[in-house]
This record gives sequence, structure tokens and C-alpha cells, in this order.
Amino acid sequence: MLKAKDLNERSLEDLKELEKSLRSDLFQNRLKNFTNRLDDTSNIRKTRRDLARVLTVLKSRGAAPEAQASTKEG
Repeated sequence: MLKAKDLNERSLEDLKELEKSLRSDLFQNRLKNFTNRLDDTSNIRKTRRDLARVLTVLKSRGAAPEAQASTKEG
């Protein structure tokens, strides 16, 4: 589990790499769960929450991912 204090001390590039890694881990965990190969299903929830923490820090620094920052035109 990642702590917010530790995330705030990391560099912007390091946070972006961590985000990519967590997204990949989340995908792999979901795939393993679907194919009944995941032993600990709580890993999905832990990874999702860690990813949310990283995205929160990125957003607070003004470096939110473009896919998340786009808004609907209406």
C-alpha cells in the first residue's frame, strides 16, 4: 500500500511511470480473476486504490492524464 506522504516526495516522471505500472497490474489482476488464476482477489482493490492515490497526487500537481482531464462538450 502506497502512502500519500511517500507519493508527494516522488518526482513527476516517477509518478507517471508508477501510474503505468499500476494500470498494467490492474489489467493483469482482472484478467487472472476472470480466468480463475488469481489467488488473492483483494489485490484488485488494493491496486485500484493505489492507482487512485497516484492520480490524485498527479492532479494536485496539475499533471493529470489527458484522458482523465478531457471534458464533454455540450
